[in-house]
Amino acid sequence: MASKMVSSKASLSSRTASFNGTRSAVAMTRPVQKKQTVKTTAAATVTTAAVNTTAAEVTQPLSKTVLSIILGGGAGSRLYPLTKERSKPAVPIGGAYRLIDVPMSNCFNSGISKIYVLTQFNSVSLNRHLSRAYRQSSVGSEGFVEVLAATQTPTDKQWFQGTADAVRQYSWLLSDVKNKKIEDVIILSGDHLYRMDYSEFIRTHRSVGADITVSCLPMDDSRASDFGLMKIDDTGRIIAFSEKPTGDELKAMQVDTTILGLDAEAAKASPYIASMGIYVFKKDVLLDLLTEKYPSCNDFGSEILPFSCDDLLVQAHLFAEYWEDIGTIASFFEANLALAKSPPQFEFYDANNPIYTSARFLPPARIESCHLVDSIVSHGAIVEDAVVENAIVGIRARVNSGCTIKRAMLMGADYYENDDERAAMLQAGEIPVGIGEGSVISNTIVDKNARIGKNCTITNANNIQEEKNEDAGYYIRSGIVTILRNAVIPDGTTIKRLDHDRRRGRDARSCLNNQREFRLDLD
Repeated sequence: MASKMVSSKASLSSRTASFNGTRSAVAMTRPVQKKQTVKTTAAATVTTAAVNTTAAEVTQPLSKTVLSIILGGGAGSRLYPLTKERSKPAVPIGGAYRLIDVPMSNCFNSGISKIYVLTQFNSVSLNRHLSRAYRQSSVGSEGFVEVLAATQTPTDKQWFQGTADAVRQYSWLLSDVKNKKIEDVIILSGDHLYRMDYSEFIRTHRSVGADITVSCLPMDDSRASDFGLMKIDDTGRIIAFSEKPTGDELKAMQVDTTILGLDAEAAKASPYIASMGIYVFKKDVLLDLLTEKYPSCNDFGSEILPFSCDDLLVQAHLFAEYWEDIGTIASFFEANLALAKSPPQFEFYDANNPIYTSARFLPPARIESCHLVDSIVSHGAIVEDAVVENAIVGIRARVNSGCTIKRAMLMGADYYENDDERAAMLQAGEIPVGIGEGSVISNTIVDKNARIGKNCTITNANNIQEEKNEDAGYYIRSGIVTILRNAVIPDGTTIKRLDHDRRRGRDARSCLNNQREFRLDLD
């Protein structure tokens, strides 16, 4: 399933404000008094002063009072081989973007300009993209975008051990002088596809005086075990939280989701409330949880949140729009192809809430004598006398005459090869970047800078589900073929019986080493 769309979206969306505002309406007209009990490391209890949340406090500029921390993700093994040389947030999406552009743009569009990005695995490409796309001039004098890489210090001698540990290792920055006015910290994932106004999320958090607020959505039974699940009371307070439960524990997390605004039929189909992995913490509460109460807990979903439900006010915020966790090759592939459908469930074309990315200053796409249906062709691409249906054609991609591209994602290239270079390569029996004449590509992801020869057929016609064959330049997961970054696929290759092609793949690697000069990753 490519998305987590809820039935009767318009109806649910209209009720979302009601759910998120159950206590908000009261809070906006009078102060909310709440007593919070926090245990210290000495096992004593301290009662904090009553918290007053007024309309004036809720509407303070987010650029001054909210800090965003975007988690760069783990090793991304489920997205391999796309994560072989890059981190998950750096994976290209939609022809011209990177996954990290989604939370970054949501922050800017919501008025949040103080952003930390925590990275650990294969972070070179991500760091390069962030430095080019989000310079100081794009965030204003009071904002910043800073990359915080996993490192070893005299007090922290290990790499990030989980989401909470990653934030803990840099928690000292929350007390830095430039963050002294920060009241709330929003923690985001770098590998989700959605458009969200975080100001509404934070308004829910502040108006009820919550210590922690978790963004959530209804979930069906088929994928509920992939997410953190919660139970809430009639005010939206989270009273139980379980991270990726299975078996009896999963069934125990079923709830009547009509409380979220679903009708009876939709509630029956989606009997769980799933966490989106997006949280807002009061800054002081976050620091106390990470450094005082639970200094050995490494994960928010499996440890910090379940432990906090008993003695802190942990609130749910319903999100009723499109949201997709880009966690596997299958979900990544289908989410990309869905962008080209009409109408799409998610689209990058929104003048009021644009998705930003690196400015490349490329020419428009050039399309000559082609048949295109439900496809996205990115800037700088050249497509000649080809059939392209339900496909994404990325920046600088080259599709030559006689090609058929169906249900495919071409990520494009980091550089151009001019006509003289390409002619010289062909004359020497080498293969230029792009898709060679007469090739048929379907059910396939072609990673950047790949060279596919003439009259190739890459369709996985035998429906092979899993095959590791990197020596031959491709990899199959969930029945989807991925042509590796910088791979060379010789003329006439047919990817359907992999054993037959292994020897030719080794020859292709030799060809690649002979024909390719060193080039910088421009994107």
